[in-house]
Amino acid sequence: MPAALMQERLRALIGSKGEIPKAPFQLLTPDLQKGSMPDLATYQGQETLEPYLKGIGLIIVDNISTLCRNSKENEADSWLPVQHWALNQRAAGRSVLFIHHAGKGGHQRGTSKREDVLDTVISLKRPEDYNPKDGAVFQIHFEKARGFLGDDAGGFEAQLIINENKHEWVTRPIQSSTYEQVIDLKKQGLKQKEIAEKMNLDKSGVSRYIKTAHQEGRVQ
Repeated sequence: MPAALMQERLRALIGSKGEIPKAPFQLLTPDLQKGSMPDLATYQGQETLEPYLKGIGLIIVDNISTLCRNSKENEADSWLPVQHWALNQRAAGRSVLFIHHAGKGGHQRGTSKREDVLDTVISLKRPEDYNPKDGAVFQIHFEKARGFLGDDAGGFEAQLIINENKHEWVTRPIQSSTYEQVIDLKKQGLKQKEIAEKMNLDKSGVSRYIKTAHQEGRVQ
């Protein structure tokens, strides 16, 4: 996204809240750089980014394909340098949010090894009754939730409301959360593979939902 557009959206969000962000906030984008963006799949790229991280608590990598270019999507071992970098950031007290695009089937592209050290995996999906006129509307599904479960991991729907150049995110519960649907299908006797195919989910995500449901005593 061009820097000018990011700045425009940031101004609109700030205007909606009526306050200036207090935490350090930096945007590193290609059109504001003399050269190319650092490749976080290389140690040189990681070192290039390091001077900008002082005082930063959250790093948003948008997106994996463009900022981890030396990492081949389908080769698990090529992700190891990025994984090592992410663990170093965690040790330094920083959180890292990786943004990745889904493939044609709706699941993440490439190796699932990326998820190994992640605490949370979030999938954004359109509501079934989505209309392009509605603008930015997403259902937030937690496919991996380390440290929270039950209703907190049930997901929600978010919509960006634009009114007189002001932007505000409005959230609401999903009418029937993915978690609840998985439980319902499990109670109907469907196997994990069948549930995954029926709901267009990863089998690993279905497995986590069922494991949580077992822990809560909701399925046998």
